[in-house]
Amino acid sequence: MVVINIAYTAPINPPGIPSVLSQDQVWAGLKLKAIRPQEFVPAIIACKVLHQEPFDSGDKIERLVTFASDAKLKEDADPVKEICYQYNSNLVVYHQGDGSTIYNMISTGQDGGLHLTYSFEWRHPEIPEGSEEAKMLGENHWRVARIAVENSILTFRRLVNDGEIK
Repeated sequence: MVVINIAYTAPINPPGIPSVLSQDQVWAGLKLKAIRPQEFVPAIIACKVLHQEPFDSGDKIERLVTFASDAKLKEDADPVKEICYQYNSNLVVYHQGDGSTIYNMISTGQDGGLHLTYSFEWRHPEIPEGSEEAKMLGENHWRVARIAVENSILTFRRLVNDGEIK
């Protein structure tokens, strides 16, 4: 079995960006991403929210997500059940049935600027450790992580500009 651990971080408001996003706006975007992930992450093509309830630190969401077959994130195209915990107001954690875990975090850098990090622990019991397939999968996961973070920031900004996020 191979476990692929990858994290990617990007500045939310790089120099020269015309519309600066606040932490509250990015948090609102991450909350939307939990229920409408296909708008933020191209590797996800569908989502069905099964249940949502508050807990002491935020919200808990059970959902089924379907990954694009060409994303090669899961062995098959069957929907994946995820339990999502939103910890107000900077962390969202997704737990999948196979033990894979995804973290979405808003942080502040040394310069005071906001950053978005997605950290992935992808478990692939069907892939042998050290195999060529494991290496290719790791490279694919890295690409997906970068695209997920960068596309999420673009989507947050679009939703703010469109007035959906205040």
